[in-house]
Amino acid sequence: MVHDAVERIDWEKSELLPVIVQDANSRDVLMMAYMNREALRLSLETHIAHYFSRSKQRIWKKGESSGHIQTIRSFALDCDQDTLLIQVEQEGVACHTGRPSCFFTELQSGECHGNVAVDTQAVYGIIDTLYHTVLERKQADPASSWTAKLLSKGDNAILKKVVEEAAEFAFACKDNDEKEIIYECADLTYHVLVALGSKNISPDRIKQELARRSGVSGIEEKNSRQQ
Repeated sequence: MVHDAVERIDWEKSELLPVIVQDANSRDVLMMAYMNREALRLSLETHIAHYFSRSKQRIWKKGESSGHIQTIRSFALDCDQDTLLIQVEQEGVACHTGRPSCFFTELQSGECHGNVAVDTQAVYGIIDTLYHTVLERKQADPASSWTAKLLSKGDNAILKKVVEEAAEFAFACKDNDEKEIIYECADLTYHVLVALGSKNISPDRIKQELARRSGVSGIEEKNSRQQ
């Protein structure tokens, strides 16, 4: 039965199915995401929302790190069989910003509505929170944000700062100055996240690569790249 439901989707149009997520009680639209075949199968089997994250390039169980899971109450397919509407009971909040819904920015004025209900740094950790802040700064005024200013200057400026901060971190290590090592590593990490954000590469993909290498010797890993 799950297989039949999955194959009811017109996958020839796209390998990713757009999914509109609606609160089952308030009927508020919470977010929009994508499912591939596997994410849809998992969602149908468990009635817990699973998506395919384009930034993480993997199946993503909603709430896997925050605990803000979505229990699915219904699935509805549109007339073209290429968009899904699910109604969910939302634990916590839907948006990574800590707001109840992802739709909080007025298009013409840019004004934000909806209160931040959750401390995102405590939920997601500083790396993911900082990365999403970098992404948000792409739309900010370069005159009021150093991150926006750096992003607006493009690759040369961004990568120059990465090289500069890497050198300062190396010199701090060479000097065996613990305080400076920590300070310069923080600077380097921030600028690496800016570089990743400029390419829309989530830190989660770096974590996946490190996990892939776990248990593989450094020599084996290096040799595998030379083949």
